[in-house]
Parts: sequence; C-alpha cells; structure tokens
Amino acid sequence: MTNIAIHTDTQTALCNYVLQLADTNLILGQRICEWCGHGPVLEQDIALSNIGLDLLGQTRSLYQYAAELQGAGKTEDDLAFLRNERQFKNLLLAEQPNGDFGYTIVRQFLYESFQQLLLNELKKSSNKQLAAIAEKSLIETNYHYKWSAEWVIRLGDGTEESKSRIQKSINEIWTYSGEMFIPSAEEQLLAKLGMIPDVSTLENAWMQKVKSVFEEATLTMPEAMYMQRGGKTGVHTEHLGYILAEMQYLQRQYPGQTW
Repeated sequence: MTNIAIHTDTQTALCNYVLQLADTNLILGQRICEWCGHGPVLEQDIALSNIGLDLLGQTRSLYQYAAELQGAGKTEDDLAFLRNERQFKNLLLAEQPNGDFGYTIVRQFLYESFQQLLLNELKKSSNKQLAAIAEKSLIETNYHYKWSAEWVIRLGDGTEESKSRIQKSINEIWTYSGEMFIPSAEEQLLAKLGMIPDVSTLENAWMQKVKSVFEEATLTMPEAMYMQRGGKTGVHTEHLGYILAEMQYLQRQYPGQTW
C-alpha cells in the first residue's frame, strides 16, 4: 500500500506540474495571438503570430501527456477548454495584458529567459516523455529568446521615447517575474525525486542573463520588490477570467468541438 500511495502522489504531482507548464504556454500563446493584425509592422506581426502558434504547439504536447497521466478518458480539449479559472495553474506573468509593443516584448523576454534555462534542465529529466517534450520545445524557445532579447536591446538603446516606455514596462511587470522561482508543492516533490530541476536554483542564472541584456540595452534592473504569486495554485488576477471566457466560448457553447 505504501508503494502504491507514493506512486499515486508522484503521478498526481507530475500531472499538475505538466498542467502548470501547459497552462502557462496556452495563456501566453493566447495573449500573443491577440497581436495578429495589430503588430507595429507586418514582419513583426507575423513573428508574433508564429511565436503564439509555437507556444500552442508546445501546449498540445503537454496537454496530451497530462491527459494520459489523468486517465478517465480526458483529452487535450477537455483540459484546455473545460476547466475553470481556479483549475488553471499558469504563471501570473502569462495572463498580464499585452499593453503596448514594449510591454509585450518585456513579458516575453522575461519568460523566455526562464524557459530557456528550464528546458535545458528538463531535457535531462529521468522522465523520458517530459525530457522529449523539453528537447523539442527548446528549439523554438531559443528563437523566442533571441527575438525578444534583440527587441529589448533595440527599444532600450533606441530613441528617448522607446527607452522610457520599455523601462516603464520593465518596472511595471517585474513584480510578476519572481513567481517563476517560487516552487509549488508539486515542484518541490518532483525536484526531490530528481525528475525536474529545483526552480529556485535557476534564479541567479536568470538574473545574470537578464542583466546582461539590460546592460546592452542601457536599461536599469528594478530594485528588489514584492513578487506576486498564486497562479501555480489557481489564484489569479482578474485578467484570466476574461481570457478564458473568450477562449472557451465555442467549446462551451457547442460541446464536442476539437482542435
């Protein structure tokens, strides 16, 4: 009975962790796709749409794995479209509104800087399926990081207006960056089992990565501040409800639709 209980707890933790990764990509991908047709120039409009689609592709792989772990006949569509706000485990960073182009760039850069570090560790996971998803996703994430970092530099070291606006965006969104490094109960358990990295140990490398780009962009790293948290446990900002209402409308109005 003890072995069964441990296995069950581990599988539940793994499923919740995979949902956390999937939900974050889904919500951020949804946000990014809101730029379709509204980008500052056609090339970047297309780039934003492609990044959003990449995130949705990664989301599908993760939801498929989570559905397998859950069993009970669940599908990726059930997990994306038939859960309520409190059941979503995405980072609060992902659900923040797009704001202007600079705000979107900063949000993407902070996330991809973390995601690049995380996936590099996850591809070494003892869980082969998680490792395979991470390795495949890393190819796209490397591009997302490069694209967003280049735009941070371009805007920060650009005109006086672009510099002041992106610095303002950094100062406003920084409070949502710390949650990435605060491990949930599931992350703590899986890290002890060696299945995933301890996310708190990634913070120093992330800070150095971000600081290096900010310095090249002549931007200032915000001072220490209170970090918002709650997304991993289903406590969200007011923005998530509006995202889900729009995203889930078709499936809830006409049940049985598929991607």
